[in-house]
Amino acid sequence: MRRIMLLAAVLLSSLGLAAQSKVYFTREITPEALVRIYKALGKEAKGRVAVKISTGESGGHNYLKPELIGRLVKEVDGTIVECNTAYGGSRSTSAAHWKTIREHGFDKIARVDIMDEEGDMQIPVKDTTHIKYDIVGGHLANYDFMINLAHFKGHAMGGFGGVLKNQSIGVASSAGKAYIHTAGKVKSPEELWSNLPAQDYFLESMAAAAQGVADYMKGNVIYINVMNNMSVDCDCDSSPEEPKLKDMGILASLDPVALDKACLDKVFNHKSSEGDDSKPLIERINRQHGTHIVDYAEKIGLGSKTYTLIDIDNQ
Repeated sequence: MRRIMLLAAVLLSSLGLAAQSKVYFTREITPEALVRIYKALGKEAKGRVAVKISTGESGGHNYLKPELIGRLVKEVDGTIVECNTAYGGSRSTSAAHWKTIREHGFDKIARVDIMDEEGDMQIPVKDTTHIKYDIVGGHLANYDFMINLAHFKGHAMGGFGGVLKNQSIGVASSAGKAYIHTAGKVKSPEELWSNLPAQDYFLESMAAAAQGVADYMKGNVIYINVMNNMSVDCDCDSSPEEPKLKDMGILASLDPVALDKACLDKVFNHKSSEGDDSKPLIERINRQHGTHIVDYAEKIGLGSKTYTLIDIDNQ
């Protein structure tokens, strides 16, 4: 029976009829919509649930706010998780990071865990082209399930940030961030900027790390991108450019590649108008060859760029 099923899958694929990943979409960006799209995925967050977000750099204002995500975090009895950064700023040490977490109000809505506060650990990666393992916050071992809750926006180095970045750079410890950013050259944040690799190697390292986390969690991950406040700059920027593009909605999937691809498609296919211009974000993504991460993530088997978009507003 197994052999028959595999042969059928190969035949369907050769005919272009392979099952497509499902990406759910709502135009509404509210606490209620976040819970609704989570439930639409049909995969319940069970056990000890980590909700991976970016807590945002002090001074920044585009990060996902506690009042938006609080209802979902409570719905799953989750713990908000983050890791320290590998650059100077308000989150490069645990002490400074906790100050930012409290400043932004995340500790008021749920438990918060800086996963590399007590150290990090290595986890395997399937794709060892650049990195030979992933270095993540040690507390990742304390969780059974992850909700990868990302803010989709631009990024100065990656071109854009979505769930793939949130699961790679975001889950990596400070040393892990340096390791990924340098495509496996160094682990010291102090040596990061003098060891930057070819851009595609960095993007490919992120894809490999994201796959490593998915495998470590045994597939117990769901993925959500919130397309609001889409500046060309990341939430790691304390003084981001103001968004030129209007908010689009929330998208979610069990496939991180399909999800980031769907969000990219929304940006690249957007018909710009005065006060609603996708050109700056597209230019930022293209400047950094940002779309390469989804191409490479598909190549190594993390997911598929082929998807069906399901509008839950019409259900």
